[in-house]
Amino acid sequence: MSRIARAFAQAQTDNRTAFVAYLCAGDPDFETSLMACRTVIENGVDVLELGVPFSDPLADGLTNQLAAQRALVSGMTRGKCFELVRRIREFSEVPIVFYTYYNLVFAHGLETYIAEAKAAGVDGILTLDLPPEESGDLAAACAQHAVETVFIVAPTTPDARIATIAEATTGFIYYVSREGVTGVRKESATNIPEAMERIKLHTKLPVVVGFGISSREQVSAIAPYADGVVVGSALVNSIRENLAEPEKMAATLRDVMTDLVAGTLRSS
Repeated sequence: MSRIARAFAQAQTDNRTAFVAYLCAGDPDFETSLMACRTVIENGVDVLELGVPFSDPLADGLTNQLAAQRALVSGMTRGKCFELVRRIREFSEVPIVFYTYYNLVFAHGLETYIAEAKAAGVDGILTLDLPPEESGDLAAACAQHAVETVFIVAPTTPDARIATIAEATTGFIYYVSREGVTGVRKESATNIPEAMERIKLHTKLPVVVGFGISSREQVSAIAPYADGVVVGSALVNSIRENLAEPEKMAATLRDVMTDLVAGTLRSS
């Protein structure tokens, strides 16, 4: 069983939804990013989603755009992203999924990129701008190196296309609860039960819900229906608001994580 499968199976055994945390690799610099990753891992993360910094992150809202900019300015590169994963593997076996854009993978050579990712300790890859219909080459490279694929379903995705997405996915499906880009939202999406039911007709893989989730109340509202919940901007904001005080940054991340993870438990 893969790390990803084990994480979701353990959450199910514990009667909770899995907690997926997004952080941008290298934000605001390599060592601080490693500290942030360690902090969230030690405070309840089931799957760590690492954003690979990119100059044109079209699916990301301002919070994550600025995180990518900070990482790039600090000198983050593809090689350093792999090094960050290797450093995490020195103290954790948490599943790691790269959240990236296809050009970053394609430009380096699919086979080479996926092989290097696997060697570093990456478990899965979500290429946001790659439609499943065009993913055959990536799927083949991932299958060869035992890296799992993650694809996105949106509220507007028709049932026939959900089946196509499910067929291309080997790790888990990421349901975008709102149209638009990433970011903190005050209101919770109201269509989660129906969306989960539609997607589950086409797959037995875990389905996680993300985009706009930033509070314990929102996590609790999703927990009974989804296999996992993704929080990103609320964690990235904890970094942005404490750039000059690493110790305060770590304490804030711990507090935010404690609050959010408390919402993952389902009522018996």
